Amino acid sequence: APVLWGVVWGVIQAAAPLGFWWLDPATVYALSLALIAAVYIGFAVADGRPRVIAVEAAVAAVFVIVAAAGVTGPAWVLVAGFTGHGFKDLWQHRSHYVANTRWWPPFCLVIDFVAAAILVVLLAVGVDFHH
Repeated sequence: APVLWGVVWGVIQAAAPLGFWWLDPATVYALSLALIAAVYIGFAVADGRPRVIAVEAAVAAVFVIVAAAGVTGPAWVLVAGFTGHGFKDLWQHRSHYVANTRWWPPFCLVIDFVAAAILVVLLAVGVDFHH
């Protein structure tokens, strides 16, 4: 079920700029990448271990920087950000570094990879993420 819902939300993620037509698609994707990355901070706080909180906050900060670079930089930065976050989810799923995230990593991994794949297709057909 998390994988199927991940596909649905991955498609919604890729279509998100349609709901925010007044923003560049790059900005919408960057905002969502930063939001997705920050979710693990909440899981880390729920876990309660200070080291886990610090690590997850640092990792989220890296994704916020990548997202910020994607606002005005090449759209491929956003593809790399979603793909990188998907690999972070895969690592979390295998390591269980943050406690009590059983269903979240596979769900989020699929969202990230589906969104990244759709972005690659959009870029390949010439969609401009910066209006």
